[in-house]
Amino acid sequence: MERLSARLVSWASLIDEKTLDQAHTTARLPFIHPHLALMPDAHLGKGATVGSVIPTLGAIIPAAVGVDIGCGMIAVRTQFTAADLAGRSLAPLREAIERAIPLSAGHYNRKVVATAEPRIAELEELAQKKRFDPETYAGNWRLQLGSLGSGNHFIEVSLDESARVWLFLHSGSRGVGNKIATHHIAVAQRLARQWWIDLPDPDLAYLVEGTEQFTQYIRELRWAQHFALLNREEMMDRVSRQVSEFVGTAVQEQERINCHHNFTESERHFGKQVWVSRKGAIAADAGRLGLIPGSMGTASYIVEGLGNPVSLNSSPHGAGREYSRSAARRAFTREQLRDAMAGIEYRDTDAFIDEIPQAYKPIDQVMADAADLVRVRHTLRQIVNVKGD
Repeated sequence: MERLSARLVSWASLIDEKTLDQAHTTARLPFIHPHLALMPDAHLGKGATVGSVIPTLGAIIPAAVGVDIGCGMIAVRTQFTAADLAGRSLAPLREAIERAIPLSAGHYNRKVVATAEPRIAELEELAQKKRFDPETYAGNWRLQLGSLGSGNHFIEVSLDESARVWLFLHSGSRGVGNKIATHHIAVAQRLARQWWIDLPDPDLAYLVEGTEQFTQYIRELRWAQHFALLNREEMMDRVSRQVSEFVGTAVQEQERINCHHNFTESERHFGKQVWVSRKGAIAADAGRLGLIPGSMGTASYIVEGLGNPVSLNSSPHGAGREYSRSAARRAFTREQLRDAMAGIEYRDTDAFIDEIPQAYKPIDQVMADAADLVRVRHTLRQIVNVKGD
């Protein structure tokens, strides 16, 4: 850990100047308490740095939570081992998962399936309690539950260090969460203009605790966070079903972990109650289990939090990009992607060039930087990878 200023600490050994400048800008806001914490995977984001932990007194910056509210990971350890999958092509399993779950931006379910019904009922009841109608943001939000999205979202079948089979996926609150976030970012920016608030970046516009706008954001934020959690649960149930059919034996869950890495919670740190916005970071309280994925083709980790108070009990959420998507497409080729994915069943397409492992920080370095934040419980290596275009 390095203290870069009174208001900024960093665990990132690999970081560029633009990202540091952005983090310093956010850290100088007067309501940051006690400091902003940069995680090892920190990289440039919109408004606030991805891979940062931002504690605020009496205010929240909606863009510091991000537009994919509640984005995160879920993992299930099954009773299967590598031997249960050996000697067979895994392409049919990948294709079955791709049929069971809508992939890519704008792709949703055609109907509400049986497993989704109780989850949707739960979200409808929660929306009533929060006093808002999610249909004002997305009329088809019910059909979005159980869909993956695109970009760095993925579904994987992996093996741990003992050759046990894990199911692992990454997604968030989909289109409805994006529209909720976008709306409240715009509200915060409008209020900043209305009250002549001079901001170093319009995307650092904030909502003040105690106002109607703040209260409504918190209500809808918490609904979207829960949508994201249930979205992952729904997809995991479908993945489990496809794996069960492929192996010929029902999955028996040995362990399930589901955690956000784009979210806000009210927590007590350094003597004050603050709103902690983790934008690309997971909660890592002492003993809490969490998930840190690598990039497409590299290891992922099941971790246990160490409760480091300076990090505000947080840790990285993944590898963190070194190349933008457009830069990665210019720098790398489909042949390089094939080399990086050797031995992994995946859909061979140009669409994934910007997700090549070389576009990300080396996950081994990220984990080394996080040694005083988390303890590694399991190391996972994927054998099947599913992504949206």
